[in-house]
Amino acid sequence: MKPLILSIEDDAQMASLLKTLFEISEYPMIQARNGKEALRLFLSEKPDLVLLDLGLPDLDGKEIIRKIREFAQTPILVLSARSEDTDKIEALDLGADDYLTKPFSVEELLARIRVISRRMEQSGVIPAQTIFVNGGLEIHYEEQEVYLDHKRLHLTPLEYRLIVLFSKNPGKVLTRNYITKQIWNSTFESDMSNLRVYMTMLRKKLDHRFIETNFGVGYKMVREKNCG
Repeated sequence: MKPLILSIEDDAQMASLLKTLFEISEYPMIQARNGKEALRLFLSEKPDLVLLDLGLPDLDGKEIIRKIREFAQTPILVLSARSEDTDKIEALDLGADDYLTKPFSVEELLARIRVISRRMEQSGVIPAQTIFVNGGLEIHYEEQEVYLDHKRLHLTPLEYRLIVLFSKNPGKVLTRNYITKQIWNSTFESDMSNLRVYMTMLRKKLDHRFIETNFGVGYKMVREKNCG
């Protein structure tokens, strides 16, 4: 069964495009044209996925993310004309799962929705190894929690998926193509651009420990020197 999508978009032309796209693709959807209507529909209809434009007439889209994350972990895919890294970082840090910059191709949007849908279906799967330890870094897979020097880190869903991917491949250089394929199941150019932003956020939260940048290639998780 395809997920129920809540589209929050105030631009009439874009809203019409999304409505037509999802009708053709047979995705059930509901639409909101402003933030207050979006929150009302979110509470009453309980959608499985939220598509969110940041530039709403009454509430900033980042406020919508903040309010939803107060009580729900429903996946949020931002669709925005704001292309600055600072906007992406703030939205992701507030709890958005992904960020797609306008204009975008409908094929890329549908691909990202399929990835999120598969991830929702697989969310109950727990790795055989339940805790990963690397020096001061601990990943508790079952609880989906990460600790640095015994203090819990606040990671976005996407950051968590990234660090789990690295923890499953310690010491290996993961190319940017490989990472985007594993995380988004695609290698769109926008994924490559966004990956740099996501990795900057993640490495900062890890105090620039554990993950090294291999310039021009990708990234690698290294063992902390005091780790046996």
